[in-house]
Amino acid sequence: MIDIHSHILPAVDDGAKTWEIAVEMCRMAAADGISHMVATPHANERYRYDREQMESTLDQLRARVGPAPQLSLGCDFHLSYDSLQEVLARPERYTINASRYLLVELSDFSIPTKIADCFHNLGDRGVTPVITHPERNAILRQNPQRVLEWAELGCVVQVTANALTGFWGAGVARTAAWLLEREAVHVLASDAHDTQHRVPILSQARDLVAQALGADVARALVEDNPRAILSGQPLPYCPRPALRS
Repeated sequence: MIDIHSHILPAVDDGAKTWEIAVEMCRMAAADGISHMVATPHANERYRYDREQMESTLDQLRARVGPAPQLSLGCDFHLSYDSLQEVLARPERYTINASRYLLVELSDFSIPTKIADCFHNLGDRGVTPVITHPERNAILRQNPQRVLEWAELGCVVQVTANALTGFWGAGVARTAAWLLEREAVHVLASDAHDTQHRVPILSQARDLVAQALGADVARALVEDNPRAILSGQPLPYCPRPALRS
């Protein structure tokens, strides 16, 4: 499996606090069957994202972890007007593995009415937004239909693995299942932050998807699609979402 969203770099955001925790997170992931992790530190007003510094930190983590899992770099990009201009100017500084895919986090407090225009602007620049954990966004849980519409525009939708297993509560789990049922989920990722609560585990959610939608879909969400994202290729599993209530 491949995990495209994790906060494993130590002391750069609200993820791993120490090198020891960062290494243990990688070991937990490998034990779960994750062969490749993307370190995606926050890039927002609170946490400054310096690509060169993050690359250096990732190199140090690679040296401590060894060959498994493999490690790549991206970021958890908080989308705003100002940040949009920055990523449009230099997308390779923010995208996953310097590919065409960008993890986009939306605010829990306000989503711009013209957010679709932002997605169009990114697309025109050759960047595909990967909308992170919409099932956990309080605004989108009230109107998940918007997520289907963004998927129709070409956005990729990433759901948190432990949202499906109930970690975030029943409402979040229902929204995640609602999106899955409408074929509007393209990737499962851990969004891991530690070794106790928000852990780097994908297998449990993968198995739930396999029970509900079949092994092929489950494999696509944790293997085929994440691999395509790493290499900047079109997603092999990209159905049109079912636009119904």
